[in-house]
Amino acid sequence: MASRPIVHLLITCGVLAATTSLSQNSRFSNQLFDNQLNRYDQQFSPKRGSSGSCPERNGRYPVQNQCDAYIECIDGIAEEKLCPEGLYFNPEARFNYPCGYPIDINCAGRPNLQPANPTNDCPHQYGYFKIGDHQHCGQFMNCVDGRGYVFDCPEGLAFNPETYRCDWPDQVPDCDAETFLGFRCPEVKSGPFLDVGIKFYRSPADCHHFYICVNGRPRLQNCGTGNAFNEIIDACDAAENVTGCEHEAIARTTPSYQQAKLF
Repeated sequence: MASRPIVHLLITCGVLAATTSLSQNSRFSNQLFDNQLNRYDQQFSPKRGSSGSCPERNGRYPVQNQCDAYIECIDGIAEEKLCPEGLYFNPEARFNYPCGYPIDINCAGRPNLQPANPTNDCPHQYGYFKIGDHQHCGQFMNCVDGRGYVFDCPEGLAFNPETYRCDWPDQVPDCDAETFLGFRCPEVKSGPFLDVGIKFYRSPADCHHFYICVNGRPRLQNCGTGNAFNEIIDACDAAENVTGCEHEAIARTTPSYQQAKLF
């Protein structure tokens, strides 16, 4: 398994909603991925003129019944091409690279795919895949040209293979949120005048973590260094203001600056 490449993961994480979008506009910026696709195109020998005439002189068009193949027409000459294994043809990508991740592409009416080409690391040459079982949900693999690169979701989040996002564990199928986070929400009495939808609990492990229990399912949050969760106000507070958490307080000093000589 290869070491991690330089990849920027865009995270949006709030108190009640946290997702890591891997959509078309905020997909991982992965130069390695682009380089490998360019090399794939250079090596691939298409079937020239194998699918009849072109609807227009220039353009890309889907192949009947196959989601990862397409016809590229240049000056009226048709060439049938295959996407890299694991990617699908996107008929909407008129000016961009025509192949993308399955989550972004509608294959209705094009059910067939080229045979899978797995490696020791990856089930497909390209794609994002969950790692671990229902108790270990926080990692995923980015496969590029059959090489697997392992990534960790942000603390407390789990990879959702249905959305290609790092999400709250209770929102991820086949993830046991309680076991994964090591916390089970206490049972709360319900009643017509009781709001039991959302509850807050300080982590038993330390002061600066806490859990939001949403409909009885835990979600982990972090107050940050020098802060602690204050159960009196149900919010993060300076550690020195929270009984039993004074040891986590840090000195807050204003740094001194000296005038620098520029010449």
